[in-house]
Amino acid sequence: MSCMLMKKNKKELTFAMKNIFGAENVLDTYEELYTYSADSTNIVNSEEIADVIVFAQNAAQVSKLMKYANQNSIPVIPRAAGTSVCGASIPKNGGIILNFSKMNRIIEINKNNLICKVEPGVVIEDLQKAAEKLNLFYPPDPSNLKVSMIGGSIGLCSGGPHTFKYGSTKDYIIGLEVVLADGTVIHTGSDCSKDVTGYNMTQLFVGSEGTLGIVTQATIRLIPKPEAKRIMLAYFDTLEDCSKTANDIISNLITPSVIDMIDKNTLKTVEEFYPCGMLTDKEAALLIEIDGFKSALSEQYNKITEICKKNNSSYVQTAENSEDEEKIWIARRSSFGATAKLAPNVLTEDVVVPRENIVPLVKGIRKICAKYELKTCIMGHIGDGNIHPNFALDLRNPSELEKFNKAKTELFELALSLNGRLSGEHGIGSEKLPYIDKAIEPNNLKLMKQLKKLLDPKGILNPNKIFITESM
Repeated sequence: MSCMLMKKNKKELTFAMKNIFGAENVLDTYEELYTYSADSTNIVNSEEIADVIVFAQNAAQVSKLMKYANQNSIPVIPRAAGTSVCGASIPKNGGIILNFSKMNRIIEINKNNLICKVEPGVVIEDLQKAAEKLNLFYPPDPSNLKVSMIGGSIGLCSGGPHTFKYGSTKDYIIGLEVVLADGTVIHTGSDCSKDVTGYNMTQLFVGSEGTLGIVTQATIRLIPKPEAKRIMLAYFDTLEDCSKTANDIISNLITPSVIDMIDKNTLKTVEEFYPCGMLTDKEAALLIEIDGFKSALSEQYNKITEICKKNNSSYVQTAENSEDEEKIWIARRSSFGATAKLAPNVLTEDVVVPRENIVPLVKGIRKICAKYELKTCIMGHIGDGNIHPNFALDLRNPSELEKFNKAKTELFELALSLNGRLSGEHGIGSEKLPYIDKAIEPNNLKLMKQLKKLLDPKGILNPNKIFITESM
C-alpha cells in the first residue's frame, strides 16, 4: 500500500470521514497532516504522512471508522498526545490518524471499589489530581504526565519513577472497551479487583501499541494515597557506590517509592537549565522518595541515610518542605528538556537490565558515546534496572544521525548481552522494530504474529509497529 492515497481516493476518504465524525473533526491540509504525522521521536519522513486526521468523540464513531477502513484496507493509527519516543504513532503506510484528544472524560471515580473509568484522551496528571482529591492514588507517572494521555500510556504500557514500588500501567488496568479491526466492540475484564474468568484479554491489549485493537475506555484500579512522603538526593563519587547503595537499601527491606539514578552530565545539564542547588561535581546521584504513614518515615529515612554514608555518599540533600520537593521533581522531570539545550534535537532511548548489571550498562553506554563522539545525559530508574540515555544531536547533520544509528544498535546489543531487553516502558514502535528478532525467540515471535493476524487479518491496525506487518 502506498503512503498516500490517489487524489480521487483521498477525496472520497475525506468525504467518508466527515460523514462519520463531522466536518469539524476532520483535518486534511498538508500542513495539518504533516504535523499530526510526527511524534516525539523528532524524526519526520515526508513520505510517511497520513491521508486524513480524525477526532473521535465516542466508541460508536470508532466502530464505524474501523468497519470502513477494514472494508477498504486503509491503515488506522490511533494517537493520543503524540508523546511516543519510539515512533508508535507515526503513519508508516499513510492512512487515517485517529486522534483521541476529544475523548477526555473521567467518567467515574468509585471510591468504594477503588476504581475509575476514563476515556483514552484523559491526561495522566489530570487523572492523578482527580484521584488525589478523594485521597486516592494512581501511581504510573511518565515524565511527560502533564501532557501524555492514558490511551497512549495503555498502548505503550508506560511506567515512570514510581514503578519500582507500585508497578507500571499494566498493574492498574483491570478492564477495557476495545474496538477491533472489523469494528466489533468488546469489553474485557470487569470492575472486580480479582477476576480469573477466562483468558486475561485485558493484558493482551496493554502494551500492544494499537496493533491488536483500539482502546475507547479503560477501567483503572486506584489505591489509597500514602499519608506522607519524603525526598532526598544522595551524591556519590563513583557509579559503583551509587549502584551498591540502591541494592543495599532494597536488601535492608526498605522499598522506596522512587529510587532513580542521575549521572554527572545530567546533574550539570539540569542545574544549568533549572537551578535548584544540585551538586554538579559528583559522578552520580540517587533520587530517593519514601512514602507511607508519617510515623514510619523517620525510621526509613535514618536507615537510608546510614546506608548512603556507609557507601561513601559525599552528601545527602533532603527536601525540607513541599517547595523543596517540587524543585527536585521539576529538576528530575526536566532532564529531557535540559538536554535539548545542548543541541537542536534530543533522542531518548530506553533499555532495561537486571539491577545487578546497571554499572556495566552505564559504563558501556559512556564508552559507546565516546566512540561516536555523542553528547549524552544518562538517568533512569535504577530500582528496576531501566536506564534512559538522552542523546543531544543535530538531525540536520547526516554524519551525526549516522553515528547515532550506529550507537543505538550497539546500545541494544549491549543491553541484550547483559540479559536485558529493548524497552522497559517506551515500547518498540517503528524505531526498535529492526531489533525485535534479536530480543524475542523465534517461536514466541511467531505466536505474536499469529495473534496479530487473527485479530487484524488485513493488517490495518497501526501497521509496521513492533514487527513488520506481513499483510501490508
